[in-house]
Amino acid sequence: MPHNPTPEQALIIEAAVKTKDNILISALAGAAKTTTLDMICRAMPGQPILSLAFNKRIAEEMAKRLPEWVSASTINSLGHRAWSAKIGKRLIVETKKSYGLLKEEVEAFKGRAKSEAYETFTDTLHAVSRAKLNGYIPEGKFIEIKRVITLQDFLDSFDEGLTSEQLALVDQVLVRSIKQAFDGIIDFDDQIYMPSLFGGVFPKFPINLVDEAQDLSALNMLFLQKLVVDRRLMAVGDRNQSIYAFRSASTRSMETMKSLFNMREMTLSISFRCPVEIVKLVRKHTPSMQWADWAKAGHIEHLSQWDAQSIPESAAVICRNNAPLIKLAYRLLRAQRGVKLVGTDLGPQLVRAFKKLGPESLTQSQVLEAIDKWEAERLRKSKSKASINDKAECLRVFAGFGPTMSAAIAYVEKMFASGGSIQLLSGHKAKGLEWDVVYHLDPWRIPSKWAETDEDLAQEANLDYVISTRSKDQLYFINLEDMVYA
Repeated sequence: MPHNPTPEQALIIEAAVKTKDNILISALAGAAKTTTLDMICRAMPGQPILSLAFNKRIAEEMAKRLPEWVSASTINSLGHRAWSAKIGKRLIVETKKSYGLLKEEVEAFKGRAKSEAYETFTDTLHAVSRAKLNGYIPEGKFIEIKRVITLQDFLDSFDEGLTSEQLALVDQVLVRSIKQAFDGIIDFDDQIYMPSLFGGVFPKFPINLVDEAQDLSALNMLFLQKLVVDRRLMAVGDRNQSIYAFRSASTRSMETMKSLFNMREMTLSISFRCPVEIVKLVRKHTPSMQWADWAKAGHIEHLSQWDAQSIPESAAVICRNNAPLIKLAYRLLRAQRGVKLVGTDLGPQLVRAFKKLGPESLTQSQVLEAIDKWEAERLRKSKSKASINDKAECLRVFAGFGPTMSAAIAYVEKMFASGGSIQLLSGHKAKGLEWDVVYHLDPWRIPSKWAETDEDLAQEANLDYVISTRSKDQLYFINLEDMVYA
């Protein structure tokens, strides 16, 4: 990394120091965004600056990188303090707050209604969390509070739908949760939900820095509005890495932010991560990307045949879908290769999905039949057909590993507990990471056959860009069907 700023960085630093503009930095993959933020801060010595990150790992990295006059914080930590100041109370964080409230509601039921509520308990609990992440407020409640999401949009955000009974439970838990938050009892979701919607006492930093601007949700945007009233905002993001629409992130968050805060847009186009050949490859997505003067050539190759020993240690295999990764993991493990399936939430999701299909004594043929029925029902109701199809394919893969559902579940737990140096992960999990050697498994899966709208297709193109730009040296395109057994 060069010690002196590039011409693009120099222009951004000059704008930060010599103007009072709000600045939106469009930073392409590997374009030294953190280094640029560090340069901005050091060009304004002693100026109180807040660096806001959306997870603890990034906040800790910022705290180490940025000078001592910069305060690095997660949005949760900042929201916690803002809400505590708002209600004038020391907050108690109960991580299982929603679980306890939901259990109390379900326990009040009788007979069949109670057993049915417990069958969907985990999904309903997740729906409560999603309601808070989306900024959903129950209809007819707290009517003085401005809504950031409608009831219908909230319902449409679920891959597998939400029954009227589940929605009623979500509403009841949310109302009780909000009232508890005013008494000082919160969970982690409340740290953003409450101050964003119900107000908070926010710190007043002259300059506020925000990373990953492309991933902001409507609720995050409302949080920022309350934070930076009459203060400067500088944000950095990459439109081409907007891939989390399914998680409530706005696909046009950078455009919304630029308009909402009247921001001047500036660019970081030189990738210090990607070699020449990969930059050339992804120019189909972002023609303005450049490589560094000292960048290595890099290597891109489509392999017509490959085997379990072809993939070196510490490489990453990335795929659009999870099911092909599971199939590959099984083959690599049988060849005595150490693998790690990245995505700790997927394993438990699949176990829960299996258990909802019926008793664990179901035979393999019965399980496969139940999966077909489950998929057909969900595809009729869900807007996220690609996600439903991928989960069904994952279930089928594991169902094929044993004679009963019990055996399939055991294999799920075993495979996701395995550890090795070859990492297998989806494109969505790969964002923010990098490797010297990357294999793009089944690249033909992008765009998904379920992508129909312009927004869907844009998300798919962004996912292709994200996968390709994870490599610092070598990128190989492979198909699972071309794998041969040595």
